[in-house]
Amino acid sequence: MNQEATMTQMAQRLDQLYEFDREPVGEDRLHKGRRFAAVFAGEHVAGTEFVIGAMFVLHGVTATDLLVGLLIGNLLAVLSWTLICAPIATQVRLTLYWYVRKIAGPGVMVIYNLANAFLYCILAGAMITVAATAVGIPFNIPMPKLNDMYPNSVGWVVVVVAIGLVVGTVAILGFKRVSQFSAVCVPWMFLVFIAGAIAVLPQLGEIRSFADFMAIAHTKIWNGVPAEGQEKLGMMHIIFFAWFCNLAMHVGLSDMALFRYAKHWAYGLYSALGMYLGHFLAWICSGIMVAAYGPAIEPGPMAYNAVGVMGALAVVVAGWTTANPTIYRSGLALQIVTPNWPRWVATLIAFLTATFMAIFPAFVMNLLDFVALYGLILMPIGAVVFAEHWLFPLLGLEQYWAEKRKVIFNGPALLTWIVVLLICLWSYTLTLASLLHLPAFLVAGVRWIDAINPVTNLHLYFRWLPGYILAMLLYVGLSIAWGAKPSKGGLPA
Repeated sequence: MNQEATMTQMAQRLDQLYEFDREPVGEDRLHKGRRFAAVFAGEHVAGTEFVIGAMFVLHGVTATDLLVGLLIGNLLAVLSWTLICAPIATQVRLTLYWYVRKIAGPGVMVIYNLANAFLYCILAGAMITVAATAVGIPFNIPMPKLNDMYPNSVGWVVVVVAIGLVVGTVAILGFKRVSQFSAVCVPWMFLVFIAGAIAVLPQLGEIRSFADFMAIAHTKIWNGVPAEGQEKLGMMHIIFFAWFCNLAMHVGLSDMALFRYAKHWAYGLYSALGMYLGHFLAWICSGIMVAAYGPAIEPGPMAYNAVGVMGALAVVVAGWTTANPTIYRSGLALQIVTPNWPRWVATLIAFLTATFMAIFPAFVMNLLDFVALYGLILMPIGAVVFAEHWLFPLLGLEQYWAEKRKVIFNGPALLTWIVVLLICLWSYTLTLASLLHLPAFLVAGVRWIDAINPVTNLHLYFRWLPGYILAMLLYVGLSIAWGAKPSKGGLPA
């Protein structure tokens, strides 16, 4: 009986971690700008930076292409948070998930949230994997290699599970604890990135001036020569990657979950701390470290080679600061499809799933392509929400017409999502066709459509922008045809 009472009391305390999960955030619960500064700096000076910065070196990016590309691409990302995501969030004060329900109907919301939560779990799992590469060093646990798909030892699995438990606990405690965790860790972590890069520079050559550094940068770090089996990337690839690597969060509007707590939409500018500390300086620093370490994606040993134990510890914490808010978002997404469950239960399921994903190194070893696919899959719904929120009033169309008519599936929204994904990801149906052993004439048809599809002939990094524009136009047109009648004073019926 005492045990039952204890468990009941624990559940009640966890239920008190209420975060306006199904209604607008109250004015008395809005946060000051420093919390957003901490979250953005923490999430983007993080585990992904050890992987992405190193990947640029392995993909043969030149020093000039990297510097110019990151300056432009990160600026576009900051403007996307500030001008697209934050204004909508501070007006409606809802998570994206509940706003999608209002616009697209509960049926579309369930599909979207399941996809969103699953993709978040993969991303969080990849960051747990990054942290595990450092924790495994003192135990001499073999690190996964660049082409490894599965775990290579029992010790690896044990380390991943232990890290997952820590990450999941912080995420369950909610937005305030996530931001506090980031605020404590970020300043020290950023210094480790800088110190690691400085420490390994003598391994690359003698540096007495900035000119010496640039000479080494052009010849030994970002020398334009890709590693064996790696695709070469140029300036436009870097611009678009820096812009869309957080596509689901800004243009895709997932960070409405964070900005619903903001006092003003201009808080979107705090994203610059994440972009230029993390997606600029930290990427550069990790590139320098991997050039000294060798052509491999092993964040823990790479940082340990640079600054010893402090480097390895930084990798662990960096993985946590990315995984924490990612699992928090995943829990919010799952909660929408489990209406009778409190947020902490949904977050628990999310972190257990992420921990399972983290056991498989394939996700972190293919992080660049996963980030691109992740953004593309969720992007059309962000375009639908943007169109209904901003374009419908301008065109005199009825907002939230699906909700008013109690539509379970908003046909235009669902059809827009399907059509845009087919156009943007059609080339991947070739892989699916081979896996399913489809008849030769069907495979030939898939190849023919792929050959004439103007979007899938673009590089994967470039597809989201034409896809986003197409999604907005398609949704508006389909909504008019479907019956989103002009409201009073708008366009004539």
